[in-house]
This record gives sequence, structure tokens and C-alpha cells, in this order.
Amino acid sequence: MEESRIEEDEELQRPLVHHHASTTSTSSITVVILATLFAVSGSYVFGCAVGYSSPAQSGISKDLGLSLAEYSLFGSILTIGAMLGAIVSGRIADKIGRRGAMWVSDIFGIVGWLAIFFSKGAWSLDLGRLSLGCAIGLLSYVVPIYIAEITPKNIRGAFTTVNQLMICFGVSLTYLFGTLLTWRMLALIGTIPCLVQFVGLFFVPESPRWLAKVGHEKGFEDALQRLRGKNVNISEEADEIRDYTATLQRLSEARLLDLFQRRYAHSLIVGVGLMVLQQFGGVNAIAFYASAIFVSAGFSSSVGTIAMVVVQVSSYSLNFNLKMENVIIIE
Repeated sequence: MEESRIEEDEELQRPLVHHHASTTSTSSITVVILATLFAVSGSYVFGCAVGYSSPAQSGISKDLGLSLAEYSLFGSILTIGAMLGAIVSGRIADKIGRRGAMWVSDIFGIVGWLAIFFSKGAWSLDLGRLSLGCAIGLLSYVVPIYIAEITPKNIRGAFTTVNQLMICFGVSLTYLFGTLLTWRMLALIGTIPCLVQFVGLFFVPESPRWLAKVGHEKGFEDALQRLRGKNVNISEEADEIRDYTATLQRLSEARLLDLFQRRYAHSLIVGVGLMVLQQFGGVNAIAFYASAIFVSAGFSSSVGTIAMVVVQVSSYSLNFNLKMENVIIIE
């Protein structure tokens, strides 16, 4: 009787809900946050490149004597470079790793900003802008991939939204700084986030999923352990990543022509159609030449640029809050 009473008391003292140990430690979250911050420095570069041509238009056109057609080429050639960078981004990221791809993009970015800074004519401006386009084409792929691959499942959604937020901040702050600084100084400041990312990536681990994919077993376990914490058991997650990698390698490599099969037609039309309609909406034209648009409407370029900053920061903050609410609900 005494033994059964003791067992009943112990049963009553047990919690109704068992709290499982966290899969990450506080120290590891610091590593994940640091790696994410260095990664989204590239997102900020993206925003700077997109927002640069608007506040710099009057200064560049006056100092270098560019015609409207020449400056229009300077503004739009960024998208050509971005297309080239995006085409090769996947192969580069798979070949030399996620950090390696970001380092390559940083080199393109630094070269591009310096070419603009030292420009004496249209051709060097265009080459610099093209180089910047290649940089953001690479970054648009590798930054969200890297963040998704290093973060734990329970915070992955929240961390990946920071990529878009930093792009928006890059655009807005470049508009704002453009009202205070010359176009050459604005270009020189653009090199700072490139340098921050280039140096910072030396202090954070490579993507464990990429290391597993290329068969770097020791590096894979070390990177995952560093990201999750020294005292955390990573065996379950490591096995999951290995299984996922093995499954991918067993699948036959997809070809571009496979997209045009009849079963993919509806999804392809909807997906590509939405992207095409978005681009034909003129969002890039407004972002690239907002200053000139406001001048044509009878406002000063500085007033128009500041108004754009206010509108963008407000809309981006609202959009970010909505995304975070959705992420919290889903997770």
C-alpha cells in the first residue's frame, strides 16, 4: 500500500505537458544570427544597386554630359547583368559553395561600384552597372538559399523574410542618402556592405546541406554542430540531411525541356505569367527613375525622393509584419 501511494504521488507531480529540450542552444542562435546578418548584407547591396540610378541621375547627367538615352542605358543595363548572374548562379553555388558564390558576387559588386566611382564617361558607367547586375543576379539566388539551409526549422521562415526586408531598406536608404551625397560618394558607400559580407563570411560556417551534397562529411558535421550548438545532439538532423541528399542524387537530373510537358503547363503559365505581369507593371522603371518622374510632375527631386522613402518604408514595414504573422501561424 505504501509503495502504491508513493507511485500515485509521483504521478501527480509529473507535468501534464512535457517540454522537450530545444534543438538549439543560445550560443548557436548567435552563430545563426551572425551568419544571416552577413548574408543579408548582400540583400542590402541588391537594394542599393536598384535604388542608385534615381538619386544619381541629375548629378551624373550634369557632370558627365550624358544624354537621356545614354542614362537610360545606364539604368536598364543592371537588369541585363542580373539576368546573366541569375543564369549561372545555381551552378556557381553548387560548384564552389554558398559562401563561395557570395564572395564572387562581392567581387563583382566592389568592381562595379568602383568603376562607377572613377567613371569619366558613359562606357565605364555601363560596365560598372553591368557588373553590379551580375552581382545581384547571384545574390538573389544564393542569399535566401544559404539562410534557409543554415537555420533550424522552427525559425527558418522568420529568418528568410529578412532577405526581402534588407533589399527594401537598401533601396530606401540609397534614396535618402542620394539627397545628401554626390553620386560618386553614393557609389563609394555602396562598396561598404560588399566588404562587410566579404570579410564576415570568413567567420561563419558553410551551408551543412551543401557540404553533405559534395561529400564533405567531416566539414558537414562540424558546420552543423557549430550552427546548432556544441552540446546539442545533431544526429537526427544530420541523418535527415543525409537522407534528403541521397534522395536528390538518385533522381535523374532535370532538363529545361522537361518544364514544357503537358502536366506542367498550367503551373508554368500561372507562375511565369505572374512574373511577367509584375515586370510589365513598370516597378523597375519607377525605382530606377523616380527622381526624374517627380521632377516632370513639378516637384523637386529631393522632395520626390524623400516621399518615395516614406512610402516605401511604410509599405515594407506593413508587408514585413504581415509576413511575420503568417510565419508565426504556420510554424
